[in-house]
Amino acid sequence: MVNRKELDPEKSPGARFGQRLRELRDERGWTQDELAERMGCSGTHISAVETGRRPPTPRFAASADRVFGTGDQFERRGRAVRHTAILEGFPEFVAHEVRAAEIMLFELGIVPGLLQTPEYAAAITTGAVRRGAITEQQAEERLSLLATRQASLERTPPPLVYAVLDESCIRRPVGGPGVMAAQLDRLVEFAELPSTVLQVAPYDLGERRAFDLPVTLVALPDRSLMSYAESAQQGRLERDMRFIQPLLTAYHQLQAESMSQSASVAMINEVRKGTP
Repeated sequence: MVNRKELDPEKSPGARFGQRLRELRDERGWTQDELAERMGCSGTHISAVETGRRPPTPRFAASADRVFGTGDQFERRGRAVRHTAILEGFPEFVAHEVRAAEIMLFELGIVPGLLQTPEYAAAITTGAVRRGAITEQQAEERLSLLATRQASLERTPPPLVYAVLDESCIRRPVGGPGVMAAQLDRLVEFAELPSTVLQVAPYDLGERRAFDLPVTLVALPDRSLMSYAESAQQGRLERDMRFIQPLLTAYHQLQAESMSQSASVAMINEVRKGTP
């Protein structure tokens, strides 16, 4: 079949759900549209669930069990998908991020994942486990995905990465003095790479700071743009230029208002002096 995407069931619970859905559909010789008609949804929805771009809702899983006569198999698999610590919308974004030509980041409070040391990332997830926000298994899932994302930066040619960090990112202690010192060192090393630009948006930027939430913009090899932003419960991937263009303009304004890279590195080094 032309453009049939290969599925990796080991990637995530969502991927396992999607592969099983495709297996049973193929056994019956149904197209995605034919299955969609039986389940009361669209072929596009079936495709998104099969490829892991959209998680199955309880209603979708129950409908799949009804159509395939699988008891509660899909309902149980659906609960495992929804138990993941990865926000809805994020896996789809990562699939584009790992092949992006340019990545533009703005972050508040913590260092962006792509720039985190393993120890800093582990401290963040350990804190979430201690609060009961995620399980240890979910923490491992997050760290595994982060390692995959960071590895993608080492491809040839590497993507251009522009990172604007709110000052809170470098001043908020995470993991203890040793972990924080190593993380600040990592930021300085990142700024020295030929394919990166690192800037700090200082506190005194005040109301001139363009964003109040973290934002990521990516440019793909074909120069198309998309944005990704998160709320507490879900991530949103946006491709419509009517919504992306204002974000891109605001990002460039933020870059212009933020400290230069040399001044930003100087601030990071000054903060670093207060750590062992």
